[in-house]
Amino acid sequence: MVFFLRGGGPPQELRQSRILLGTVVEISVWEDAEGLAREAVQAAFAEMARIEALMSPHVPDSDVARLSRAAEGLEVAPETAAVLALGLDIARRSDGAFDLTLARLKELWDLEAQNPRVPRSEELAAALEGIGPQALRLEGTRVYKAHPTLAVDLGGIAKGYAVDRAASVLEQAGIADASINAGGDLRLLGRRGERPWRIGIRHPRDAEEILTILDVSDRAVVTSGDYERFFEKDGQRYHHIFDPRTGFPSTATQSVTLVADSAMLADALATAVFVLGPRQGLEFLAAFPQAEALVVDADGQVHATAGMAELQR
Repeated sequence: MVFFLRGGGPPQELRQSRILLGTVVEISVWEDAEGLAREAVQAAFAEMARIEALMSPHVPDSDVARLSRAAEGLEVAPETAAVLALGLDIARRSDGAFDLTLARLKELWDLEAQNPRVPRSEELAAALEGIGPQALRLEGTRVYKAHPTLAVDLGGIAKGYAVDRAASVLEQAGIADASINAGGDLRLLGRRGERPWRIGIRHPRDAEEILTILDVSDRAVVTSGDYERFFEKDGQRYHHIFDPRTGFPSTATQSVTLVADSAMLADALATAVFVLGPRQGLEFLAAFPQAEALVVDADGQVHATAGMAELQR
């Protein structure tokens, strides 16, 4: 979770929010011409709704829902193919720590249930059978599945793509300074008045404590944490970021904050680093020189890339 640290003063800041992509999306525009800003913000929301209709597993005729129902594969929209391509690339480069094929596993855990439970070992084994980046093949805009029951979930990357698309809509409308926040996936354009956008990163074990403050312009910031959706049983926390190698929630990390040039990339990298843990995760990030990360491990110790210090206040 992130907090905007706000200050007063002109020009006027316009803020609007909508429920999209299963979360609250807030767009803030730092702009004198309020009429232009309102129109641009509405267009940005409409673009995010379009991406949701295209890639949400909960929309029956979306590319993702149709692909999960398909026996072998099908043709998808070029945008969906591009998101799949990046997701599969990150999945392979992270040795499967980021995975687009965990839909059945997420259904099994069902963290939204009134009384969630820990699945039995045989249930987990069945949900993990045949998953991984090798189970999907992309040829142009046609996607092939290794077996009929494979289900796809772009939740770890499509929200970031929608945020990036909204940012593009704002830029095309002439908006230079704005922020888009989709449940912790942030894209920050320009500045907030006389200074960069100031982002407070919450402590993963204390919602009232700010772990650090980042000054960011023209980049994306994504935070993934084990405090977002979870239940506890017998003193163990079971959250929504699953390790594809075990079928259980990853235990190496409490939270990851990832800064990158796009929200889509930051979204995928944050999940991969969370699952890999601080040591392997930061080693993995060395292949992405445009990305910076701050990782809180299972013991509450903070690890960070060298470049993160330049963003911290």
